[in-house]
Amino acid sequence: MTGAVVGEDGVGRCPWGAQDPLLREYHDTEWGHVLHGRDALFERLCLEAFQSGLSWLVILRKRPAFRAAFADFDAEAVAGFGEADVARLLADAGIVRNRQKIEAAVSNAAAVLRVEAEGPGLDALLWSFAPDPPAPPPATLEDVAATTPASAAMAKELRRRGFRFVGPTTAHALMQATGMVDEHLAGCFRATR
Repeated sequence: MTGAVVGEDGVGRCPWGAQDPLLREYHDTEWGHVLHGRDALFERLCLEAFQSGLSWLVILRKRPAFRAAFADFDAEAVAGFGEADVARLLADAGIVRNRQKIEAAVSNAAAVLRVEAEGPGLDALLWSFAPDPPAPPPATLEDVAATTPASAAMAKELRRRGFRFVGPTTAHALMQATGMVDEHLAGCFRATR
């Protein structure tokens, strides 16, 4: 069983956030923090989709390039991307150059704008799937599921609204990253309960 580990600095962390300095920084300052805001959530939704099949460390290393390439994930700007922008992105070695994922990001930006226009807005929509009350922190990595009924429901609703590359696993990773669920392991200094 893999539980929280104590690093050289004497701090207990989730094992995935205890080794690499970039992952440690992300774990300590960002992952699992409550996040609100349309464009901030749109960025996380896009990055989780780009991460599919890859290591999260790859995405973190490329994150500055993603932000530059995707206009800081401004939904209006990305929704206006055309075929020339897709070609530009496919030629950008700083990001993950996958046509389906790039086109999904552009399409998802348009879906974000529709959700904003129709209500309730991306922030309220995503957060409506956060469990209440929150579950206690898992004891080990083996206790962390890749999907949950809430992430399956979120993915289903997002797909109904025209979003792409948002299956239950991606939705659950988004929920973890943005604090909708707290899955810092018991013994991790970031676990809230």
